[in-house]
This record gives sequence, C-alpha cells and structure tokens, in this order.
Amino acid sequence: MTEKTASVRWEGRGKAGIGAISTETGALKDYPYGFGSRFEGDRRGSNPEEILGAAIAACFTMAFSFACDSAGKATAEVDTMASVSLSRQGDSFVIDRIVLTMAALIPDMDEATFQEIAQGAKRNCPVSKALAGVAEITLLATLRPASSPP
Repeated sequence: MTEKTASVRWEGRGKAGIGAISTETGALKDYPYGFGSRFEGDRRGSNPEEILGAAIAACFTMAFSFACDSAGKATAEVDTMASVSLSRQGDSFVIDRIVLTMAALIPDMDEATFQEIAQGAKRNCPVSKALAGVAEITLLATLRPASSPP
C-alpha cells in the first residue's frame, strides 16, 4: 500500500485570491495557481486540470509499459499527452472529457495487440479508475514503426 500527499494554501477572496500547490516529493513546491492560470490562460501558474492531466497520463503510460512487459514486449518509447476539458454546467463546472493521445515504439508488436493492451491500460490504471465519474475518457493510440522518428 502506498499513500502520497499534496497540499494547497489559498490566500485572498475568489478571483483575486492566489493559491500555492506543494507535493510530498517536492516536485511542486509552493507552485502558484489561481483564477488567471485556470480560466484566463495565464501561464505563470498551474491549475487542477493540468495536474489531473499529468496524473492520468503518467499512470496510463506506466500501466501500458507494465502490460506490454507482461505480454513479453519491451516498450522502447511511449509518449502520452492528456487533454482535460473543464466545461460550465449550470452554475458550476465539470470535468467532462479527457483525451489521452499516445504514440509508442514497441519492436515486434502487431497493431491489434497494441490496441488491446493500450485500451486495457486505460481501463485499469488506478487514476482512470478514480476518474470513473468523468463522462468520457478516450484514447488515441498510435504504434510507431521501428524506423519512425519520435
């Protein structure tokens, strides 16, 4: 069993307030976030959707690599991007869609096996399971040929 922690400190009111995100490992240490970085494209801070995207992309990619290993196939390279959509729903907001886009280089793997393992990793990674309330989590998986650049 493993347990990880993160913390946030918020100062100020609503839109004028500013928060700071920290993680147990120190990967984030008082990293800023606020209304501007969440809703207005301010790149000086992060936002919960970006962090959630990093979490699901990292979890899925690791689950995929482990599943390939279990199938006797070594992952040479796996690149994953997550796009997380925050939409207005009435007077509040909801994360209603996550799109994972993954490209991988795996020598000697056929397309059907690749897609099967990729979809299984999406279903079975712990972060995907934790996000079961998200209406749509899709995966666009591309198997790169061995001679293809990343």
